[in-house]
Amino acid sequence: MLQTPLHSFHTDNKAHMVDFAGWNMPLYYGSPTTGGGLTNEHNQVRRSGGLFDVSHMGRVRITGRHSRKFIERLCTRRIHDMVAGQCRYALVCNEQGGVKDDVIVYRYDDDDFMIVVNASNREKLLKHFEEVRTSGDFSCKIDDQTTGTAMVALQGPAVIPLIGKFSREVPNLKKYRFAVKNLMIIKLTVSRTGYTGEDGVEVILPAGAVGMALKLLLADVKMDDPNALIKPAGLGCRDTLRTEAGMPLYGHELGEDINALECGVDFAIAVDKADDPAAGPFIGSDALKKTLANGGPARKLIGLAIPGKRAARAGMKIMHAGKEVGLITSGCPSPTMGEKIGQAIGSPDGATIAMGFIARDKTEPGTSVEIDTGKGTLAAKIVPLPFYKAPKAS
Repeated sequence: MLQTPLHSFHTDNKAHMVDFAGWNMPLYYGSPTTGGGLTNEHNQVRRSGGLFDVSHMGRVRITGRHSRKFIERLCTRRIHDMVAGQCRYALVCNEQGGVKDDVIVYRYDDDDFMIVVNASNREKLLKHFEEVRTSGDFSCKIDDQTTGTAMVALQGPAVIPLIGKFSREVPNLKKYRFAVKNLMIIKLTVSRTGYTGEDGVEVILPAGAVGMALKLLLADVKMDDPNALIKPAGLGCRDTLRTEAGMPLYGHELGEDINALECGVDFAIAVDKADDPAAGPFIGSDALKKTLANGGPARKLIGLAIPGKRAARAGMKIMHAGKEVGLITSGCPSPTMGEKIGQAIGSPDGATIAMGFIARDKTEPGTSVEIDTGKGTLAAKIVPLPFYKAPKAS
């Protein structure tokens, strides 16, 4: 099992470690009685700030004179109009219009890019990248830098003010922009991105520099203090945070057998790229054009509010008038929104949340459905996504 460069940080902070996509990763830290655990970490990120190790995610550098054209062919969004220092969320599709992965593309220079991919798809995508490079005769270099680097996410409303104490540039970055910074002798890529619904940054740095960088970044933060601005957070709350924010996850809302136009990320799909001489078609664009020509996908991603404390789980059927009309993809309690959503649907006991695919004629918010748990049913109502939006900074 692979270990990230932050492994000793996790053990020092009493992390509960699990195998995730072949990596030994923290699920949560400590226990609820000591201020740790999934729910406390979730609330810490929403209230102040959390530090996530996301080094398991793949970091693939693409360089060379055809690098931009190569990425245009791979990704569902335009790349040619990105400027240096810009990130862009996109999908990588198969020929059928299914999703191989969702990625973030960083543009460092005209012919210098990085693609950040999901840990579970890194090996698959490296093989796919090489096949596309070879078949398209693209002159570019594909360099998997994952094990030689680390990636840390700092997320929460206290993060940017904290970073502002030692950097003027980073707090002024727009969303989905990045800067290359020197911290002592360490070169960092700091991006205004994240996967929690909160503001914050993701930092890519050399693996051997992690210890020094954390000491400098967190010099004024005592993470064992119950009132610390920043505390370590694990994969468990990362999942509940992204679900509240309505963000899709590969293997749940995204997959090779899931049409990209079903997933609620239409903003990341430029089907008309094929008609743009500077971009050209991406793999899967013909299939997605056909989907649109036939009236659009047969189902769409929706949010569900479920009265009470019981949560739906991935794979459960969504029923309407006694017929199966959809499938749950993600479900969990909502530490941030459970009470508020419960009030909105008339449930004094709060509500849990879920996402799922449902027939496109059943997507109207307020529609009542049932969820088949296998042992009974749960009442639910369709609600808009996302469930949670971070308050704007004052």
